[in-house]
Amino acid sequence: MRTGGRRASDAGQAATPAAAAFALILAVGLGACSIEKLALKKVAGMLSSSSSSDVFASDNDPDLVGQALPFAIKLYESLLASLPNHAGLRLRTGSLYIMYANAFVESPADMTPRSDIETKEYLLARAKNLYLRGRDILFIDLEKKNPALRAQLKERKYKEAMAPFGRGDATLLYWTALGWLAAFAVDPFDMTLGQTVPQTRAMIERVAELEPGYGGGSLDSFYITYYGSLPGYLGGDLAKAREHFARAQALAGGSDTSSLLALATTVCVKEQNAAEFKALVGRVLAFDPETSPANRLSNTLNRRKARWLLAHIDDFFIEVERP
Repeated sequence: MRTGGRRASDAGQAATPAAAAFALILAVGLGACSIEKLALKKVAGMLSSSSSSDVFASDNDPDLVGQALPFAIKLYESLLASLPNHAGLRLRTGSLYIMYANAFVESPADMTPRSDIETKEYLLARAKNLYLRGRDILFIDLEKKNPALRAQLKERKYKEAMAPFGRGDATLLYWTALGWLAAFAVDPFDMTLGQTVPQTRAMIERVAELEPGYGGGSLDSFYITYYGSLPGYLGGDLAKAREHFARAQALAGGSDTSSLLALATTVCVKEQNAAEFKALVGRVLAFDPETSPANRLSNTLNRRKARWLLAHIDDFFIEVERP
């Protein structure tokens, strides 16, 4: 009995250091994982802050930003894979996809000569893909807030679909709708996507309810393109586009030229009003981007687009008055 007791005691004493060592290794491992997670969250918080986007928005070299954004987007996406529940990081990743597609893929496609149809079609297809990629990244967080969202939108239960979203969700709704509608705009023959346009309108209308002056004119610029570019059977309305143009000018006419280009390239072209088109484009060219540092990049890009539009005005109007 004593011998067996001593053996059991000896075995216990021998096991104690081994167990302690294992516990220490486990604790260190768990601590390392925790530290790594904390570090990732810290970096994600910094990258998803408003100051990080200001670095791009205030730049005066569009080519530099255009070359840097793909790497930045993939960095954000890599972090998001490790932190899928980080709402700020998801919003920044999805919206960057949409911004990049608009400024550095679709816009160059628009300015590609018709004679180079293969390049033009390739760029437009790429823009559509990036728009939808951004939309799908953002939609994940919308479904977290409303798990029934997809079904309710398909069933046209728009009020029920939008009810769970509050003012804090306005930016998420805005960018999701923007990417969604932009994907259809570059491929208007995609009827499957065209049938979902009312769903984007429901999102934007919810943003307007939650924050009428959203983005200091950004929402109204969206509406100019929405009402000005869509055919009537999908909700297009040139009079409403002009109403939103007036509002956008009142909110941001002295700092952002986007609404000028939006009206010129949609309503003016549809109405074949070349004189107004030239006047609006001229105002974009006359605007000094340095007077609005926060919008320096977009205004610089708008000037680039404006120069191209004037040089190719014959592509948009049957008759153009000339000096």
